[in-house]
Amino acid sequence: MNKLTKVGCSALCGSLAAITGANAGDLTATGSAQTTWISKGGDVTGNPIGFNSGFSLIGNGELDNGWTYKLTLAHKDAGVWSAGSVNMDMGGLGAIRLDQGTSGNGIAAMDDKMPTAWEEAWGAGLGTGIRGLVVGAGASMNVMYTSPTVVGTTITLTYAPQHGVTDTAEKGTASNNTNYGRAYDATISINPSLGTEVLSGLNVFGGATTVESYGDASGIADKYQAVTGFTYALGPISIGGQVSGEYTGYDTGKGSHVNKNNFYKANAFGIAFNVNDNLSVSYGEWESRKSGYTDSTYGNTLVDEPLRTITVKSTQISYSMGGATINLADISADNTYFGTAVGDDKKATVISLGLAF
Repeated sequence: MNKLTKVGCSALCGSLAAITGANAGDLTATGSAQTTWISKGGDVTGNPIGFNSGFSLIGNGELDNGWTYKLTLAHKDAGVWSAGSVNMDMGGLGAIRLDQGTSGNGIAAMDDKMPTAWEEAWGAGLGTGIRGLVVGAGASMNVMYTSPTVVGTTITLTYAPQHGVTDTAEKGTASNNTNYGRAYDATISINPSLGTEVLSGLNVFGGATTVESYGDASGIADKYQAVTGFTYALGPISIGGQVSGEYTGYDTGKGSHVNKNNFYKANAFGIAFNVNDNLSVSYGEWESRKSGYTDSTYGNTLVDEPLRTITVKSTQISYSMGGATINLADISADNTYFGTAVGDDKKATVISLGLAF
């Protein structure tokens, strides 16, 4: 990791001359590179070798009153900044974070909190089509307030003026999303340790979101998502479980939304074990179910059908050697994309070599 200290804002760009009087802070650069090899059973995968690289710039500073601020810019295999956020820590008043739509704010940060040695059970390289993962305002340009932690409890409130719109430039506005308007999130995280060591690793979390619809002729109503769950770490073992749900807003069966599902539910559990400081293993499962149809004409026959369910299972191993990490994931998914894809049951094995600098 390379660290650049005392970099004044005026040294970065002449267009920032308006704030050259601000006190200089610290700028840190970090980076990583990852190479993967994936095998998908009988599927035709083409070239199985993949590569990803990126770097981040993290700036830190402090105001005269003791408040601290942090800027994060991430550049990942793209010609422009792929992620950015600004965080203002106000001490006992909490913190405010402006996010560019990286899913790091609001309920999106709780989409999958299950313990794992490497990646999410559904996110290690095999497409599954699962639904029920919460997104909310976190996938849009948004601002989040985080409360101070009181008696082990932290609350966040997130607001996105235009759901689905990201990466708005300074002094600019983005194009409208033709379906959705504002989005609101609220989350809570509780560590009910009660002063006991055995409960210090317990975290109970939950959150909900509302995404407003324009209510136009496309037949989309307001969208709702919710999640609740827990994680518990005791020594080298971590376990967790969570349940999430989504109401899509496809309510009236108008336009292109006729005969679409309007309810999705997902549940998951995971367990991870740190064998030592370098080696960890994990096992996780995700189940995603769909129900409800938008057209009442066919509702009596379609709703009574057995719920279509996607089940994903993943066993993972991770071994680190200083700045290098080797990961192995074995994944199986039954009824992928709810039976609409070719070869509904799929398997994959992924090997990854990651380098950090």
